[in-house]
Amino acid sequence: MPLEYFLFGLITFLLTGVECEETEVFVEAGSQAVLSCKGIPSSRVIPEIIWTKTNKGTVWRKDRSGLQYWGSSWTSKGFRRVQCPHSRFERNDFSLQINNVRGEDGGEYSCRVMHGDLIIERLIMLRVIKVSLSSPMPLWGSDASISCDVTPWPQGASLQWTLNDRTFDPQSGSDSDTDQRVVREKATVRLTGIWTCVVGFRGIEGRASAALTVNGIIHPSTDGTKLYAAVGSSVSLPCVFSSGLTPSDPVWEKLKPGFIFKPSPGRLPASFSPSSSSSQPLSDKSASLTEVEVGDKGRYRCSGTLDGQQLNRNMELVVAKIISSPPSKTSVTLTCDLTDSSEVTDYEWVQLISDLNGSQSVQSVQKGISLSINTMSEENQGNGPACSTGNTAFWEILSGNKSPGSSQNTAVVVGLGFLLLVLLLILAQMYKNHQRRKRIFQFPALETIVHINSNEREERERNQEKK
Repeated sequence: MPLEYFLFGLITFLLTGVECEETEVFVEAGSQAVLSCKGIPSSRVIPEIIWTKTNKGTVWRKDRSGLQYWGSSWTSKGFRRVQCPHSRFERNDFSLQINNVRGEDGGEYSCRVMHGDLIIERLIMLRVIKVSLSSPMPLWGSDASISCDVTPWPQGASLQWTLNDRTFDPQSGSDSDTDQRVVREKATVRLTGIWTCVVGFRGIEGRASAALTVNGIIHPSTDGTKLYAAVGSSVSLPCVFSSGLTPSDPVWEKLKPGFIFKPSPGRLPASFSPSSSSSQPLSDKSASLTEVEVGDKGRYRCSGTLDGQQLNRNMELVVAKIISSPPSKTSVTLTCDLTDSSEVTDYEWVQLISDLNGSQSVQSVQKGISLSINTMSEENQGNGPACSTGNTAFWEILSGNKSPGSSQNTAVVVGLGFLLLVLLLILAQMYKNHQRRKRIFQFPALETIVHINSNEREERERNQEKK
């Protein structure tokens, strides 16, 4: 008896020609899903197509007469979220398109294509992936969570998180599937970017993404940022909040050294100046030091209150200067000295050259922390050398071989020497002219004496002849 039932079922199956396949489709929520279903290319019979969803009934149907029907749950106010493009029917492509996919659309779908007595059935499992954020713009230091939801969840699937296309390893990870789907972290700049959940199942990969921006102090982005400035120059102390945020009670403090975990505020430098430009955004609470001194080195803290929560950022000012060794007759040695060189990778000495238009160009001189300069060389005249560190933004330390006072004295001495030289030249020329005039006046006097003597002699001779 069981053998007869088996033979009857086999004969029925062969007569009806039922063909059944099942595929997996991953789609991100909000996008369009395409559930593939193709008929028999050689068939000339107008087929009947029925799309259904398990436990939800008919989704879309087309009779042989050409009439179409939509399920009531797929239409709303005349708008239909599902369709089967007629332009593909000639190619026996009866794929179903679902627009603006939702989480509840996930599940098993069936496509039945009936070519007369031949029935082809396709089974498609639609899995909708969505990345959810506890807040798309959490406040710095608050609790933030990013979750990956797949409807329905595939048992045995793998899950991986990426942030800005780089693998992200949660600090509070777990081996369980449920915990891996959720990332819980304190909101810092580390979490800013595009979060992507990558799900792998049976050789198929699905993914969904969401953007997260952490609100707070965005510049400097991290605590302990080092700022570099030369003695005598000005420096900006940045403290910029996220765009659109207006912190209340902004405060700047200089922290006393020696207190790492609970720093104590000290006195701000005399040249400290909070920014107060009318064109400056309300989110910018930066400050500046107009003239840096060596004693201005150390840690500074900027703070402000947002939604009852105080945010702060610490930064360190590194002061640089050039130390000159006692000069010899022909050379002097300059050393680039920093109050904190822990993050300096290399030093480079450059020459600052000014042209007639007042613009400056930089010419590399040598590498190293010290530089020996030949004071007798004309190449070292003009602007002094500048020291720059390889891992920081370029900053200048102008250094001359002489102090400004000695430079002024030298100019005075050179000027007086030039005037003296001019006076000597004038006196020499006057002396030459005097001597020339003396030589010219001597010859007329001699000529007069000779002429007088000759006249007297002739007069005596005439007087003798008369006698």
